[in-house]
Amino acid sequence: MKIGFIFECGPDGPDVQVCRHLVHKLDPTIEFVSSTLDNKKKLLEDSGAIAKVLLDECEKVIIVWDLYPAWREKGIKPCRHEDRLAIFQSLQAENVDFNRVFLVCIQEELEAWLLADNRAVKAMLEPLKHPHPVSRILRFPNPDRIHDPKTRLTKIFTQELGTGRRYVDYQHAIKLVREISNFAKIRRSDSFRRFALKVAGVEL
Repeated sequence: MKIGFIFECGPDGPDVQVCRHLVHKLDPTIEFVSSTLDNKKKLLEDSGAIAKVLLDECEKVIIVWDLYPAWREKGIKPCRHEDRLAIFQSLQAENVDFNRVFLVCIQEELEAWLLADNRAVKAMLEPLKHPHPVSRILRFPNPDRIHDPKTRLTKIFTQELGTGRRYVDYQHAIKLVREISNFAKIRRSDSFRRFALKVAGVEL
């Protein structure tokens, strides 16, 4: 089965890398076809036109975006419902079949999925900190409730590796997700469970 994906990042950005890995982990037979829009604003406005093109070759399309944009604006809280309405308006403008398009909004951003498995975070940091041991990594029972997860992950990097080796999403996100050996902990995220269901029909 060929599935199209639309992301709010560059062509080989962290969202693409991480989701491609997770898709192949969920079902290695799925053919992953991605299209990227540079930021959330473009995704909300242009996803209809991109989805229309992808549906010419794919069975379905999944649109994945972070609730919070890359640059958080102080005092402005984004709304998932408003995001969905904007995407549906874009799809409707292009006469796209809603039944073949599925939306996955990550709460609050991709790093919430990465922080879901504290064992994976520790395993990824160990070779970077060798020969020194990695401290105990905090466990998050509900990843979707982590406030500002990218900043939280950045603080863990600083704490373990020092200020000179910061978390860089397009370098470290894929390394971290590769350390997630199973879905036992990441399944605690409602948005990831929706992703798994819409991608592969898997109920975690």
